[in-house]
Amino acid sequence: MPQTIVLADDHPIVRQGLRAVLDAEPDYEVVGEASDGLETLAVVERLKPSLLIVDVMMPGLNGLEVTRRVVERSPHTRVIVLSIHADEAHVLEALRYGAAGYALKDVNIADLTRGLREVAAGRRYLSPPLSEHAIDAYAKRAASSTSTHETLTPREREILQLVAEGHTSAEIGVRLGISPRTVEVHRANLLHKLSLRTQADVIRYAIRRGLLPPDG
Repeated sequence: MPQTIVLADDHPIVRQGLRAVLDAEPDYEVVGEASDGLETLAVVERLKPSLLIVDVMMPGLNGLEVTRRVVERSPHTRVIVLSIHADEAHVLEALRYGAAGYALKDVNIADLTRGLREVAAGRRYLSPPLSEHAIDAYAKRAASSTSTHETLTPREREILQLVAEGHTSAEIGVRLGISPRTVEVHRANLLHKLSLRTQADVIRYAIRRGLLPPDG
């Protein structure tokens, strides 16, 4: 039986490229795609794939938060995070959130398929040049590191991302199925926890966290 895979990236050309690579591999079958973080959660819940390949920077809900929730809700699904970020902070956060693999977007096909095999076999994988560092050292630091961001509830993290993307409270309420007033309460709470005041503060924070691109 091939390993089933869901591809999650907001750029269709990236998903098409990944699908073309994986379709040539007899051990893998792409069973679903998603272009949005919240959509990704629904697709994974419905299809229950063996593997999820998810981009860090996704609209609606970022890839790290998607990873956290997939690991909690669908523990049989192993997650590989795709990222343009090679810095240790992003790797540590991905591992802390439960990612089994972390691959840079410029990884070559051979390394990507090797990473899929490692993750499918129950091991961890970091793509070159990250793999030059000891995976265990990354994992230990990931387990011990904490941040103010961790104090946010899952709902507050959802709303943080949508606020940073420029959505109004009414729009966020419709998206999440809650009232605008409830959105405002969560928004006030997360701003207090993160010591943020303005929309510009939220955007700068989201960029630093890798939730939005630098030109966000």
